[in-house]
Amino acid sequence: MTIKVECYAGYRGAQEPRSFWLGERKLEVCEIVDRWMGPTERYFRCRTAEGSLYVLRHDEPSGVWDLAAFTHSKRAG
Repeated sequence: MTIKVECYAGYRGAQEPRSFWLGERKLEVCEIVDRWMGPTERYFRCRTAEGSLYVLRHDEPSGVWDLAAFTHSKRAG
């Protein structure tokens, strides 16, 4: 699922997600739990305010972001 992502580019220029949209809903990234690289992509496991975990994938050659995985929060809400 292709998504829109707002990023922060650190001193090295590598983009990190700060927020993203699922349809009309904007989700703030509270924590980047993990990150790893593939041959042409970067992955970020992000925790949002409601406690859910999302894996966002950034395809570096095309600049496209997509949602690679989702784990729903077990918090009562």
